Amino acid sequence: MFDMFIFSFLFLWNLAGVFGVDSVKSVSVTEGESVRLNSNLTEIHRDEEITWKFNNIMIAKLNMKENTISVYNDSAEGRFRDRLKLDQTGSLIITNTRITDSGNYTVTGKSSKIPLNIFSLTVYALLAVPVISRDCSSSSSSSSSQQNCSLLCSVVNVSDVTLSWYKGNSLLSSISVSDLSISFSLHLEVEYQEKNSYSCVINNPISNQTTHLNITQLCHTCPDCFHCGFTEAAIRLALSALVGVAAVAVLVYDIRSRSLQQKREQTSPSDTD
Repeated sequence: MFDMFIFSFLFLWNLAGVFGVDSVKSVSVTEGESVRLNSNLTEIHRDEEITWKFNNIMIAKLNMKENTISVYNDSAEGRFRDRLKLDQTGSLIITNTRITDSGNYTVTGKSSKIPLNIFSLTVYALLAVPVISRDCSSSSSSSSSQQNCSLLCSVVNVSDVTLSWYKGNSLLSSISVSDLSISFSLHLEVEYQEKNSYSCVINNPISNQTTHLNITQLCHTCPDCFHCGFTEAAIRLALSALVGVAAVAVLVYDIRSRSLQQKREQTSPSDTD
């Protein structure tokens, strides 16, 4: 019995060395790209049959004996509709990848009985460019806030990313999110007279997007700041009120002048015969 066990183990180990896979291969792509998963076959026999599974669901088959290629587009809840291809080497091509394509892909040969290759595919969403804006919620009348410019770097609809502020090439701060987030932001304060270069970077394991800070544009002027906008509006309102009062005063004065003039004309002595 022990000898049979050893024989079986060595037999399967030998097959794994010839046909099998040493470990799970990690593959990462950005959403919308195409990816090719190789079957790992160096030679296909005439009676060979290659099958592909996604999370243990059959999605494609190559039958060399019948010279047929079958792609099951409706499998796996129809997520691969018109996006799967299988070539004559048994390799699987997924076009226009989507985030829902992430998972485990296994290719098996009829003759080997064990997986030829196993892939762990991760499809990352396209990264939006981060947006830098004034952080008016941090504004106050303190002397320190008047010396500094409060900023926010924001992104929307992201998952499995890190958002970071850099000063030159030095990392200042960062925040990460793993689950889908509608939006999240990272705060930064700089001096108004700052001459260093700052940038906000969003990245995932395979790509990144960067926005550089224009201190002159965002900090030396305040078009989007609620407090500055409020002050400017108050000044305009006060000026408008003064102009209105002056206009009313002129109008009242004019009416009174006309009224007095009419009374004088009515009370003056009439011409004698």
